[in-house]
Amino acid sequence: MNRRQFLGRAAALAAASLSACSLPLERTARAPKKVIVLGAGLAGLAAGLELAQAGHDVVILEARGRAGGRVQTLREPFSDGLHADAGAHLIPNQHHLTLKYARLFKLAIEPSTPLFEARLFYVHGQRVVANYGVDVEWPFDLTPEERKLGRLGMWERYISAALGDLGDVTAPGWPADHRLEKYDRMTAADLLRSRGASPGAVALLRVGYLDLIGDGIDSYSALQMLHNLALRQMETVRYAIRGGTDLLAKAFADRLAGRIRYESPVVRIEPGERSASVVVGRNGQHQRLTADSIVCTLPFSVLRQIDVSPSFSPQKQRAIEELPYTSIARVYLQFRRKMWTTENLYVTAATDLPIKWLFEHTINQPGPRGILEAQAAGIEGRRVTRMTEGDRIQFALDHVERVFPGIRGDFERGTSKAWDEDPWARGAFAYFRPGQMLSLLPHIARAEGRVHFAGEHTSPWSAWMQGALESGLRAAREINEAL
Repeated sequence: MNRRQFLGRAAALAAASLSACSLPLERTARAPKKVIVLGAGLAGLAAGLELAQAGHDVVILEARGRAGGRVQTLREPFSDGLHADAGAHLIPNQHHLTLKYARLFKLAIEPSTPLFEARLFYVHGQRVVANYGVDVEWPFDLTPEERKLGRLGMWERYISAALGDLGDVTAPGWPADHRLEKYDRMTAADLLRSRGASPGAVALLRVGYLDLIGDGIDSYSALQMLHNLALRQMETVRYAIRGGTDLLAKAFADRLAGRIRYESPVVRIEPGERSASVVVGRNGQHQRLTADSIVCTLPFSVLRQIDVSPSFSPQKQRAIEELPYTSIARVYLQFRRKMWTTENLYVTAATDLPIKWLFEHTINQPGPRGILEAQAAGIEGRRVTRMTEGDRIQFALDHVERVFPGIRGDFERGTSKAWDEDPWARGAFAYFRPGQMLSLLPHIARAEGRVHFAGEHTSPWSAWMQGALESGLRAAREINEAL
């Protein structure tokens, strides 16, 4: 299948998916209430819109001067109207809720990264093109059987074969099966080794996706890895919003005009039995707002910095204090031409370098210029975060040059985004250390009296726009149905 055929087929799949999905129904409130939503990310915007359409009096408090939260599109300093998403970007085909809202707001979507595309790896100082179904000589110390299996075969044996144990990972209360505890107690790397993976196989399989969570596969729960992969089993096409993902957030904000108060950071939450209040700090002054219910969409990395009195339950407080967030630093490099297309359409590259992942943001944007994202995660993400802007760009360019020799001559300009240093994010997305899925997950999304919780960290689809939107609808439904 060539690129034109792929785009045509993907567009047809998108149209079929959208036409088959109905939008969330408006709900008529029996007794309209006042609701304060904390955060104008996608979770807060979805909750606010649905509650407002149901007839409630909604106010959304946002610390930033814009809507979207970790949805942010960079247009400066790029040339020719090019742009790159600094946060959420991809929409897998099974994320029907995200596609529904794109349709609601009449946003154009287009195919993004082809899943079957030949992928470029840079490992052990070598460039390796890995086409699925084609023998590849990997520079790792693999067993004879592993070499015969290939990367895809090893993935199936050491990882995918365990997915059948999980059940429905989207079911309320999952994971209730105590037999899954064995997976939560071990790291993702432990799981590979327990299923017979050699050290060389572990080193190969971690390159790319598996090492972009937490501090890599030695740091997070094997149950989380399996959970994430189970959600991706039906993924066949990935889409992006034409013009930038922030158009989705802007469309929400336009519908909620007058209800969003920007540059209004919350410094205190006061849960109560009959009402709840928040204290907003703005321009050196504090203002108390009271409502019947609160929807808190703040990342726990931010919420743990906010005073809560009276305190939440010990279980909720523990989840807030202990839930870790992945450190991601993204550097965007603009080149005068897409020299990587002279060999093949490498839109992604995975490496064992400090820059673990390369991704082209301009695959569907016109003109000869291109933007590559060089992403560092975990320990290396924090290392890049501590650098100056200029040092980040040079560091990323040095590593991209190793993957694409000679590309430095086409470099024009760059910029970066480090989510750890964003005071209203303090990390890119939540993850679970070993043991935390079973101990923390039951308490993360649970309401505390009149305070309801939403955000990607409270959803089965964590780290995705789908998770933020789904959680916002869930919180709105909790409030509406409790009246």
